[in-house]
Amino acid sequence: MIPVVVGGDIGAYALMRAFHEHSGVRGVVVARVVTRPFAHSRIASVKIADVEDPEIMVAALIELAAERAGERLVLLTNADWYVEAIIAARDRLEPFYDIPMCSAETFARVSVKQSFQEDCEALGIPVPVTVPVNVAATDAADDENAVARLTYPVIGKPSSSAEYHYVEFPGKQKVHLLASRAEAAHLLGLLRDAGYAGTFLLQEFIPGDETHMRSLTAYRDARGVVTMLATGQVLLQEHTPGTLGVPAAIMTTPYVDAMDAMTRYLDRVGYRGFANADYKLDPRTGAHVFFEINPRIGRNNYYVTAAGLNPAAFVAADLEGSDVAPQRASTVILYSVVPVALLRRYLPDAELRRAVGALARRALARPLFAPSDRHPQRLAGIVALTLNYWRKFRTYYPHYTETGM
Repeated sequence: MIPVVVGGDIGAYALMRAFHEHSGVRGVVVARVVTRPFAHSRIASVKIADVEDPEIMVAALIELAAERAGERLVLLTNADWYVEAIIAARDRLEPFYDIPMCSAETFARVSVKQSFQEDCEALGIPVPVTVPVNVAATDAADDENAVARLTYPVIGKPSSSAEYHYVEFPGKQKVHLLASRAEAAHLLGLLRDAGYAGTFLLQEFIPGDETHMRSLTAYRDARGVVTMLATGQVLLQEHTPGTLGVPAAIMTTPYVDAMDAMTRYLDRVGYRGFANADYKLDPRTGAHVFFEINPRIGRNNYYVTAAGLNPAAFVAADLEGSDVAPQRASTVILYSVVPVALLRRYLPDAELRRAVGALARRALARPLFAPSDRHPQRLAGIVALTLNYWRKFRTYYPHYTETGM
């Protein structure tokens, strides 16, 4: 079973590493360029194609399948827009690939954050107060009405990450922290001028710094069983505009309430495949408040493998029709893509700093430093990539803040 992964980010590499550790296979990544994680890699080869164009991506995948005729290929990715393109072309790709992903209808339901909120509310799962704005169907006067309905600061983010991926405007970020009504109205105007046709969400800001954030990763198989669940406390997030909010360090912790809630949600929508959820501990209530679900495994997925649940094993069991028993990660490890010394600078709680230091000495998981993938040139590049986080944080997040933004 050979993994073919569209996209070359850290999450794609972590997924390739999981397959290699599970069965020793060498996979194929399909990407626009050879990214740093895959340069000189021994666990995956790279096929270059303009995967941002859905037709070119599909043609490249069909061509790859012809080159690998006779092998069992499983198609995966770690980006919403690639998931959407693959699902749309499922009838053309399934003759060549196993595609353990949800249906187009389910993708539309889970990838739109507004629909996610409605399903969570129906299940009694806590979600933040949210005002949706249909940018293309409104004007500046409507913006004023929308921005007046919330207490500031608020979070601004797209309802669909797949739609948002293709729009460009000055100051674009993955997530926006908006301090005032004027900032919110200005951002909506920029989106409208850029031709954004989707829905944009203005969302209640749940207080607390980044260590209040949580991550959950799940797999639900073709039988309708959630076979894999892992959760963790986010310690630090990325802060560059294009990656703002993506976990950079996680300490695994089994949050049973969150696992139970996500199982109910995935069952409700009839999901299949990998899913990744973002949620936060609300210090006012002690409840975990869910923000969204991503129809993919997530960039930080190696924390699952390191905690003892290899995602590749669950894909293999699903595709082989095995009745694998549901498993929940309970092993505590420290996952980090940043230097540990940098991470500890952003942890204001002394007890948490001590716990992180202890884990770093005995249970540190660094996704890009695979023992089986230590080509000298690749290793030099990964070391440089890791050390570059000092510059990134000095530029975009030089000091700890109570909001994490």
